[in-house]
Amino acid sequence: MTHYAGIDVSLETSSICIVDGSGAVLRELKAESEPEALAAALTGAGLEFARVGLEAGPMSQWLHAGLKAAGLPVVLLETRQLRAATKTMPVKTDRTDARAIAQMVRTGWFRAVHVKSELSQELRALLTARKLLVGKLRDIDNGIRGLLRGFGLKVGPVVERAFPSRARELAADRKSLAAVIEPLLQVREALLSERERLHRLVICATRDDAVCR
Repeated sequence: MTHYAGIDVSLETSSICIVDGSGAVLRELKAESEPEALAAALTGAGLEFARVGLEAGPMSQWLHAGLKAAGLPVVLLETRQLRAATKTMPVKTDRTDARAIAQMVRTGWFRAVHVKSELSQELRALLTARKLLVGKLRDIDNGIRGLLRGFGLKVGPVVERAFPSRARELAADRKSLAAVIEPLLQVREALLSERERLHRLVICATRDDAVCR
């Protein structure tokens, strides 16, 4: 008989529900949220699986790769569709979510999510990290401008590299204010240096991509 499994992933442990072709729940268990532990729990059941369902999420790509390497027919489920299917549940727990996932992969009522390649995930991580540093730099600049503006000191239009000297110039006659601004400028310098490091990695990545070129 063909069987199906649904896995509701949490940070530490995941809930697993195994059902048969008629939808009857055969087994429910928990395992660590690690590819090896989840694969061992499923293969240890001694059953043949037609599909194993995972909700798309922060760890799903990693877990998908590990379960697939273990020979399991794993699929990623679209998050919004799963939420729509479970929102009417009177009690929503990891256990009931695992049951819902198992039934969805059994009936075929799901939309599979594209699984990114490892290279694609690495590029996404690079772009996300660079975007994070760009945002933090903007926050620091705006924060310094706001602190100076409170004393009637206006930075005005200034290029990125000239910003620290302009801020120090404005705060020079106010020692207490200068003492507050300086640590922010030091943090800004570190952020700028690391942003440039990531930016260079982005440039290198584009050189190897025909579409970007």
